[in-house]
Amino acid sequence: MSAPALRVLVAPDKFKGTLTAAEAAAAVAEGVRRAVPGAEVRCVPLADGGEGTVGAAVAAGAGARTARVSGPLGELVTATWALTRDPAPVAVVESAAASGLAHVDPTPATAAGAGTEGTGELLRAALDAGARRIVLGVGGTASTDGGAGLLRALGVGLRDAAGRPVARGAAGLAAVAEVDLAGLDPRWHDLDVLLAADVAVPLLGPRGAAAQFAPQKGAGPDEVTRFEAGLAHWARVLHARTGTDVSTWPWAGAGGGVCAGVHAVLGARVVSGADHVADLVGLTGHLAWADLLVVGEGRLDGQSAAGKAPVAAARRAAGLGVPTLAVVGRLDVGAEELAELGIAAVGSALDAARAAGRPEDALLHPGRWVAAAAATVLEASLAGVAR
Repeated sequence: MSAPALRVLVAPDKFKGTLTAAEAAAAVAEGVRRAVPGAEVRCVPLADGGEGTVGAAVAAGAGARTARVSGPLGELVTATWALTRDPAPVAVVESAAASGLAHVDPTPATAAGAGTEGTGELLRAALDAGARRIVLGVGGTASTDGGAGLLRALGVGLRDAAGRPVARGAAGLAAVAEVDLAGLDPRWHDLDVLLAADVAVPLLGPRGAAAQFAPQKGAGPDEVTRFEAGLAHWARVLHARTGTDVSTWPWAGAGGGVCAGVHAVLGARVVSGADHVADLVGLTGHLAWADLLVVGEGRLDGQSAAGKAPVAAARRAAGLGVPTLAVVGRLDVGAEELAELGIAAVGSALDAARAAGRPEDALLHPGRWVAAAAATVLEASLAGVAR
């Protein structure tokens, strides 16, 4: 009687800048089948609450929706979000889809003027579609507006001392004198809003939204100083209006401060992006089926332990006695750190391309080398994991 086929669950995050999570899963699956021709392979793309969260939800069966909304600078962009109706309508939205850095060519001017209105428009579309819960993946925004634009799109009035609407983006925060909630749809009071984030980012200070992330969005030193002052003022105004002090909340700076505004006004709470997406796609049930988990991401390094999807999945697998391998673009941790992360072995696409004498090809044809790395690590580890 022949041995049962090896059951391999392939559950990578995106390889940022090269492969979506679904594309990475397909490439890893190809490598698995190359190494173990008779293997049963199941692909479940993951995300950590940032870019790729909507894609993971759609891959798990949620319906994809599109909307024409405001981009970071007010131009129209097409953004995709997801809606599931089992057991109740849950919407999955990414702030990057409407307000993402990918929509701008970063300069000091765009850093100052970029807003999150489009993300608010997506939330409003989800509310109108009947969502009873909204999961907002934060991160990847072009803005440092503290969520002001998002709230404005939901009907919140933001005015200066003369009663005029304040400017868009971080540039307008220092002028906010009034936060008028009269125009906020009352349906928000009955809606559960979750903020899916992977790393705690305070609103202010050297690790805050302005100092740590605004330079990536085009801000120079002068803009960072102004944004920091604007966010501090915004926190005081929100505190006075809502009673919530976001300046002390550890997650307030995520998404350029989106978390600050949504938490203060809508009462949104933070969940681990990686764990929430894992629940959304039914990862535990898939692990119960699997003999082996293969995770992946573009770069496995010291930051991966801080809420990243592959490590969260590996830890969940360890609790069920399922061993984990990883396939990555680039590996920047040692064997001891890998063991601490719950990963038995790693295959690197860059190493696979180097071994073939074609290191430059790792970025030109990433799927090919991800598949090669998957085959290599499976072949090397097979004796220890096959039943």
